[in-house]
Amino acid sequence: MPKLALVLLLFTQCMAMPLLQSTFRESKEVGEWIQKLHYGKEKVTRLHFYVHDTLSGKNISAVEVARASITDTSPTLFGAVLFIFDDQLTEGPEGTSRLEGRAQGLYGSAGQQELGLLVAVNFVFTTGKFNASSLTILGRNAALNPPAEMPIVGGTGVFRLARGFVTAKRHFLNVTSGNGVLEYNVFAIHY
Repeated sequence: MPKLALVLLLFTQCMAMPLLQSTFRESKEVGEWIQKLHYGKEKVTRLHFYVHDTLSGKNISAVEVARASITDTSPTLFGAVLFIFDDQLTEGPEGTSRLEGRAQGLYGSAGQQELGLLVAVNFVFTTGKFNASSLTILGRNAALNPPAEMPIVGGTGVFRLARGFVTAKRHFLNVTSGNGVLEYNVFAIHY
C-alpha cells in the first residue's frame, strides 16, 4: 500500500472512531425508546396557546427576508417569503401571559389567486411536562378563511413520531404595525 494511502486510512480511522462511539451512545437511548414503543399506546394531546407575531416596535420577532419583483403588484403578495420568525408562545392572548415556549419558522405567500401562506413552524416548549419537546407544522394557511387547518408532520421529545393537526385563527391584528396574535388549537397523536 502506498505511504499516502496508508496515512489517509489511519487518519480517517482516527477521525471516525470518536464519531462512531458518539453515534452508538446516542442511538442507545433512542434504541431503548424504540423498544418501549412496541408496547406503547398512542395518546391524543390537546393544546391551546397564542403566538405573538411582532413586526414593529422595540421587540421585533419577525423579519422580512425576501421578495420577488412581482410581489408589490400582486394582490396576494405572491412571491414574498414574508417572514422568518421567533415568536412568543403564551398561555393567554396578552403579552404578559405565561410564556410556554417559542414558535420558530417562516411563512411566505404561495397563492396567485387568493392569499395562501406556506407555513413551516416549530412549536418549541420550554416549560411544564412538554419542556424540551417540539411539534413541527408544515402546511397551507388560508389566512382569509379562518380557521386555517394545518398538519403536524412530526415532533421531538415527548412528541416523537407525532402526527395530527392544528387550527389557527387571528385573535388580534394591528393593520398599521402588522403586529398580531394568533390563537392555536393543537390535536397531536403521539406515544
